[in-house]
Amino acid sequence: MSIRQQSERRVTNETDQAWQGQADPAQDAAVPGQLQAEFLAKWQQIAAAGQQGTLPPLTDRRFSDPAWQESPQHLLMAHFYLLSANIMQKMVDQATVPDQVRERLRFAVEQWNDAMSPANYFLTNPDALKTFTDTNGESLQKGLLNLLGDLRRGQISQTDASTFEVGRNLATTPGSVVFENPWFQLLQYAPQTPTVFRRPLLMVPPCINKYYILDLQAGNSLVEYAVSQGFTVFMVSWRNPTATDTDGIQKSSWDDYIEKGVLTAIDTVSQITGQPQINALGFCVGGTMLASALAVARARGDNPVASLTLLTTLLDFADTGILDVFVDEAHVAYREQTLGQGGMMTAKELATTFSFLRPNELVWNYVVSNYLKGKAPPAFDLLYWNSDGTNLPGPFFTWYFRNMYLENRLCRAGALKICTESVDLADLDMPAYVYGSKEDHIVPWNASFASARLLSGDVRYILGASGHIAGVINPPAKNKRNYWSGDTMQVQQADAGQWLEHAQSVPGSWWPDWANWLAGHSGRRLKARATQGNAAYPPLAPAPGHYVKVKA
Repeated sequence: MSIRQQSERRVTNETDQAWQGQADPAQDAAVPGQLQAEFLAKWQQIAAAGQQGTLPPLTDRRFSDPAWQESPQHLLMAHFYLLSANIMQKMVDQATVPDQVRERLRFAVEQWNDAMSPANYFLTNPDALKTFTDTNGESLQKGLLNLLGDLRRGQISQTDASTFEVGRNLATTPGSVVFENPWFQLLQYAPQTPTVFRRPLLMVPPCINKYYILDLQAGNSLVEYAVSQGFTVFMVSWRNPTATDTDGIQKSSWDDYIEKGVLTAIDTVSQITGQPQINALGFCVGGTMLASALAVARARGDNPVASLTLLTTLLDFADTGILDVFVDEAHVAYREQTLGQGGMMTAKELATTFSFLRPNELVWNYVVSNYLKGKAPPAFDLLYWNSDGTNLPGPFFTWYFRNMYLENRLCRAGALKICTESVDLADLDMPAYVYGSKEDHIVPWNASFASARLLSGDVRYILGASGHIAGVINPPAKNKRNYWSGDTMQVQQADAGQWLEHAQSVPGSWWPDWANWLAGHSGRRLKARATQGNAAYPPLAPAPGHYVKVKA
């Protein structure tokens, strides 16, 4: 049973209980009548406009093609659909149920509404019908071939996968693998400047995805940019466990990834560079893992990191946005029963779940374009990465699911033991640069702001435009978007809304701001070394190594 199916089943059960125990009969009896009257009144207006040929065009991009305006019956159908969807959402908004149940109802209704759009079906999509006519039926033939190809692959094609290859035109920043164990490979990138800062930078990406989101194509790579600014950059490339592995990787725990992953990487970078302290960056779940590892190090009396960068990271899981619809004791217990002792949370299930968080953008538009209109998806490096998923060891996933998402224990001092140590994020008093994305649906920006307040050092908080990935991967040369910055002290003294009210909007990428901040914590510059690694850790292979190339 998929996560989405389980969520919908819970919605049904919890809604029944909520209506039985908490509903106001008089109010609930009035709501359907009011909404029915509103629906009929608006439907009559739409029908009258349809008869007179005065239906306005729709701003919803699913119905933006001129074919909808040119076909009165299809345009009328689209208006009726949007009206119905709006009324269904109002029914959820006005239902007398607990907020958590309301959010799950809203999610289920949105899934239904998005799936039932007339744009998703051949006979009710005039754009698809026109394309069929214009191509003498060739579009539908190509669409069928696209569908069969995706069925063989087991996923909807979001990009032309044949265009990309990791190591050829993705993850191409020059460097070497300088360390490897069963959990990760450590990459060290070759310098691109005559001198480099003394203190190196270690990047810890999420193990739920492949690291090269930070090193896409040339000109679209945070790694490439950091190296060009004179930083000596190391990268953790997590292993992608598969069903054929026989060394027990599927039984790896959160502690394994912290001790044998993050802490080992920090120590190795320190040994290679001879620096007692390094700078460290964590992205998304990688940031949660990095903060956990540093809290463990502090509990042991160690202080291996001079500055901390967190990108779209949750440390306080009180607000997990739309992902909250998947989180309850029953679901966590089910996952623990099936995966807690071994096995894997598969990349396919993870990808399906995240796609249905934004189904119109990541599912249905490709159904229309690929299958109904027979188009080949364009080449897009970010979407290729998005489809190149990773599996997660079951014990790692279930521990993370319970202790972070369900019980939110990391943010409470001493509430969590990691690697046998009681951890306290307040021990992290190094300077920190914390980035959130304003339209992030996976790590809501106010939650990343709340997470920043758990750190006790000076925190520079930056809020970027756009979403979870597009906000982060925003090279300066493209001169796109903007970001907001505020006074460092305001992070501890104000809530998210107050901070934003006083923050200043800055055009363009946040990368130069971060590079300038990081330079202030990186020491003086030295002559760049021509080779990577050292005598104890010689280069093993060219970057990007082989872990990142393993398919799920």
